Amino acid sequence: MEISGGIQASLAGRYAIALFELARDENRLDVVSASLATLKQALADSAELRELTTSPMVSRYDANNAVEAVAVALKLDPLTTNFLGVLATNRRLAQTGAAIRAFGQILAQYRGETTAEVTSAHPLSDAQVEELKATLKAQIGRDVAVNLHVDPAILGGLIVKVGSRQVDGSIRTKLNTLATAMKG
Repeated sequence: MEISGGIQASLAGRYAIALFELARDENRLDVVSASLATLKQALADSAELRELTTSPMVSRYDANNAVEAVAVALKLDPLTTNFLGVLATNRRLAQTGAAIRAFGQILAQYRGETTAEVTSAHPLSDAQVEELKATLKAQIGRDVAVNLHVDPAILGGLIVKVGSRQVDGSIRTKLNTLATAMKG
C-alpha cells in the first residue's frame, strides 16, 4: 500500500503510520480505529484534555500519568494506550489530533475508501450519515468514510469536501451570495 508523501512528511503522519502498521500486523485495525474515534470525541468534548495535550507546562511524568488515567477512563485498547504513552514520553501530545486524522486517512486508503470532510450546523443522525455515505458513493463510485464536524456558524446545510472538490450547500454561503447579488 502506498501512503501519500504528505502524510509521511508530517510528524503526526509518521506516528500514525507506525500505529497503523502495528494495528494491521496484529489484526486490530477496527479496535484501534474505534479507540481513536473515542479519543477524538473526548478531545472535542473536554477542554481539560485539550489543555493536557497542548500545554508545554505539563511534565513528561505528569503527561504519562494523565494519559494512563485517560486511557482507563475511556477504555482504550492497549495499542492506542501505548501510542498515547509514546506521544507523552516524546512530548508530542500536541500531535494527537493530527495523528488521529492521518490514521483515518491511511485506514480509508487501505480499505479502498475515499474520505470526505463533512461540516454541518448540527450533529447528523446515524441515518443521515448513512444516507450521505450512499449519496457520495453513488457520485464518486467508491466507498466513502466521513469525518464529521459541527460548526453552528454555517447556520444549516452541509459543506462536503472530498479531495480537492468542495460542495458548499450551507445557508451562510447562500445568504452571503444573495447579499452580494443584491448589492449589485
